[in-house]
Amino acid sequence: MTKMPVEQGTHAGRLDIVGTPIGNLEDLSPRARRVLSAADRILVEDRRHAQRLFQSIGIQPRTEPLHEHNEREQIPRILAYLQAGERLALISDAGMPLVSDPGYPLVSALRRAGVEIAVVPGPSASLAALSLAGLPTDRFCFEGFLPAKSGARQQRLQELVDETRSMIFYEAPHRILATLQDMIAAFSSERGAVLARELTKLHEESIGETLDNILTTLAAAPERQRGEMCLVLAGAPARESGEAELDRLLRPLLAELPLAQAVRIAEAQCDVAHRRLYQRALALTSTTESD
Repeated sequence: MTKMPVEQGTHAGRLDIVGTPIGNLEDLSPRARRVLSAADRILVEDRRHAQRLFQSIGIQPRTEPLHEHNEREQIPRILAYLQAGERLALISDAGMPLVSDPGYPLVSALRRAGVEIAVVPGPSASLAALSLAGLPTDRFCFEGFLPAKSGARQQRLQELVDETRSMIFYEAPHRILATLQDMIAAFSSERGAVLARELTKLHEESIGETLDNILTTLAAAPERQRGEMCLVLAGAPARESGEAELDRLLRPLLAELPLAQAVRIAEAQCDVAHRRLYQRALALTSTTESD
């Protein structure tokens, strides 16, 4: 016998991962509305936050809290509901669950337990921002939130210096200026970037063409430093210089100058990331010393 989808009336235990609006409640799909209305329980990050969504579709469901502080301890309880045949839905405060939100440990555990899981796609702030940024979309990576502490954040950005794909970041309003400053130090003030703020909400806007432009704009207008923020950053320029070309540039400089000074001069003469030049210069120096 063919198993009917849960949303069509069967009571087999199943978890639906449901995408919800990132701001505008009109973005909730009819399918998402139907699945949420039929759920026996809805897993929520914050019941108070979800209440506005529930009121908009006229439901008052039973809910279970699922957030970063209790997710692992909730797994046995949730699994028991599903094994008893209940239909559960998982939502986050906004957008697609599990994308910089709780849910990964739960979904991983449920898959291992053989529970049926389905997804009801919905709005995503990261993809919405990418689509309007005017930056390359054929290859991109999602970096989510950077570390909150400056030192760790700078270290993570240094690891991305040679990344050629467009990069998508989320950032908290109270850290956005510091993050932009760290990005300028790592990537240069002229690196292409667009900040999408308050997507689908009343004060939605996209700011900037470069990191410097975004920083200048926000610094001059504190009211624009508020709200949900998604930053899309252009990838590093494709390298035109191969290893042989770098060696030809670096060898004569290293023969006359200290390594750090040679790298600075080489960096001014070619479009190659500082980190790559330094590593190549270090390798050449080591080879010369061993000879």
